[in-house]
Parts: sequence; C-alpha cells; structure tokens
Amino acid sequence: MAAEEVVKSGMSRQSRIRLIAGVVIIVLIAVGLWWWHSRGRESTDDAEIDGHIAPIAARVGGTIIAIDVLDNQEVQKGERLAQLDPRDYQIAVRRAAAALATAEANARAYSLSVPITSTTTSSDVSTAGAAVQASSSGITAAENDVIAARARLAAAEAHQRQTEADAIKAQKDLDRLTGLVAKDEISRQQYDAAVADAAARKAAHDASVADVAAARAAVTVAQSQIIQAKTALVRARAELRAARSSTGQVVMDQARAAAAEASVKQARAALAQAELNLAHTTVIAPIHGVVSKKTAEVGQTVQAGQPLLAIVPLDDVWVIANFKETQLDQMRPGQPAIFSVDALDGRQFRGRVQSIAAATGAKFSLLPPENATGNYVKVVQRIPVKIVLNKGEDPHHLLRPGMSVEPTVFTNR
Repeated sequence: MAAEEVVKSGMSRQSRIRLIAGVVIIVLIAVGLWWWHSRGRESTDDAEIDGHIAPIAARVGGTIIAIDVLDNQEVQKGERLAQLDPRDYQIAVRRAAAALATAEANARAYSLSVPITSTTTSSDVSTAGAAVQASSSGITAAENDVIAARARLAAAEAHQRQTEADAIKAQKDLDRLTGLVAKDEISRQQYDAAVADAAARKAAHDASVADVAAARAAVTVAQSQIIQAKTALVRARAELRAARSSTGQVVMDQARAAAAEASVKQARAALAQAELNLAHTTVIAPIHGVVSKKTAEVGQTVQAGQPLLAIVPLDDVWVIANFKETQLDQMRPGQPAIFSVDALDGRQFRGRVQSIAAATGAKFSLLPPENATGNYVKVVQRIPVKIVLNKGEDPHHLLRPGMSVEPTVFTNR
C-alpha cells in the first residue's frame, strides 16, 4: 500500500508538471502570436474624417429674392441654389448692347470714309499734278509766243523803217517833179506816176506802222499769257500741296477707324461682362453634395464675395490620422487599413494609405515649435497620414467630415 501511494504521488506530481508546462507553452504561444500579430500594425485615436467643403459665395451684389434649398438638403450639380434680383443687371445688359450698336455704327462709318477719302485724295493729287504740268507747259508755250511776237515786232519795225524811207524818197521825188511839171519840163503822165508812187509809198508806210503796233500788241498779249501761266502754275502747285496734305486726313481717318474698332471690342467686352454678371444673379451648385452652413435669407442684400452657404460632397471623404513619428518606420503608401467610427457604434470601414504628409502638424501651426532653443524639451511629434476608403465601403454616405475614428494600418502587408 505504501508503494502504491508512492507511485500515485509521483504520477500526480508529473501530471501537475505536465499541466503547468502545457499552460506555460500555451501562454508563450499566445504571447508570441500576439506579438507577431501586433508588431505589424499601427493604430491611433487622433484621427477624423475629412473631406471637401465648397463655400458658395455671391459673385455679384444684390437682393436675394429666392432660396431654393434648405440646410442639410442634397443638391445636384447645376441645380439652382438662390436667385438675386436681376433687374439692375438686365438694364446693364441692354445699356451695354446699345453701346455696342453705337460703336459698331461708328466703326462702319469710319471704315467707309477711309477708302472714300483715300480715293478723293489720290484723285486730287493726280488732278493737281496734271494742272502743274499743264501750267508749266503753258508757261513754255507763252515764252515761245513772246519770242515769236518779238521777232515779228522786230521784222515789222524794220519793214516800217524801210517803208518810211521809201515814202520820204517818193515824197521828195514828187516835190521835185511838182516844180518841173509847172514849167512843163516833164510830162503830166510822169508827174501823175510820181504822185501815185508817193501815195503808194505812204500807204505802205502806214500799213507798216499798223503792223508794228499789232506786233507790239502781240508781244504784250504773249507777255500777259506768261503772267497768267505763272499764276496758274502757282495756283496749281498750291492745290498740289493741299492735295498732298490731304493724305494726312487719310491717316487720321485710318486712326479713327482703328479707334472705332477698338471701341467695338471694348463694347463687346462690356456686354460680355454685363451678361456674365446677369448670369451670376442665379447661384448654381458647382458640385453634387449636401447643403450646410446656410446663412442666406430671402430679402437679404449681399455683396460680391459674401458667403451664402457651403456644399459638402459626401461621396469623396477620407481619414486624416495623426500618427506619432515613432509609428511611421514601416508605414508606406498603399498599405491596407481599417478604421472604426465612434458615431456608428464602432462600425469598421476598410481603406488604404494614400499618402504621408510632408511635415508634422505642429509645423503648420501659428507658432511652430523651435527645437533649437535653450529650453528645448523633446516631444514626440505627430504626422498626418491620409487614408482613403476602398470603393463601395460607404454606399449610403454615412461618413461625415469631422467624425472621430480610430484607424489601424497593417504595415506588414
């Protein structure tokens, strides 16, 4: 019996040792599994949902006459949100359209006057140039006429002197024959012939005197024609200078036409601006989302740039997790992640790391820390990590920017 008790006692000790060894082994395995499992993940409770917030502001000033949305209402892109009183801007559009019509009419008038003025000026220059040439030719012809008239005058004067000499000689011969015929020393026939010759010589002399007077008159006429031709030349040259100076009018008309065209462009720009301002009286949703922070009310007078409301697109949200810098050793973009949302009773969503910020959050604060100061105390910094949701994780858009979440990134995958 004693031997049996000894045997049983030894067996019980061995059983206890095996049990204890088994428990220790299980604990070690559990600790090892826990260590292996936990070493490949990083978690933080300093995280929240983030997203786009599109502030909607008035593009022009005016009085709100209609509000088409309510707070927290879902709106589609292009949907009308509010309407400002458009009457002032409609009047501005009509005024700008009238100014454009006036500018276009002026531009057409100046564009038509340029070729007319250019053609008229060219014609005047050609006419005045031809008149100058004609006057120059007239002067040359008149000078030639003067030369010819003076030659005829010289010939007439010479002929006058000859006929005068002939008339004197015939008269003297007649005087001598008169005494002889009284003494009957010559025949009456011879005397009559002398009388007739003296009369003919005198008549020829009178004719030559008349020819000289006519030649002198011709010289005077020719000289007056020279004066007239020179006067015409001076007048033609003055007209030519005036016609050439009219080319400056062409340049001025061209400048006016260019200025009128510039005025047309300016008026078109003013009309486009007026139409754009009129279009801005209707406030349109630029994106699809949910209306938030609505401050606009009917009857309110707003200024350009004044906020009216905000639109939050819930189909594009993400997580900003502020991990400690000591947690980023193995963290890389593309690694999977999960996060639980406090507002949804810890419901988990899946995603992935998209990017890691280029600086700590403290660096973007108003007064960033200066680690080089004399009273420096080392503080573990936090770096924002952006985690995006996997496709289809939030089909009902339950996540809202600002919600608190607890993300976990699997760094060993």
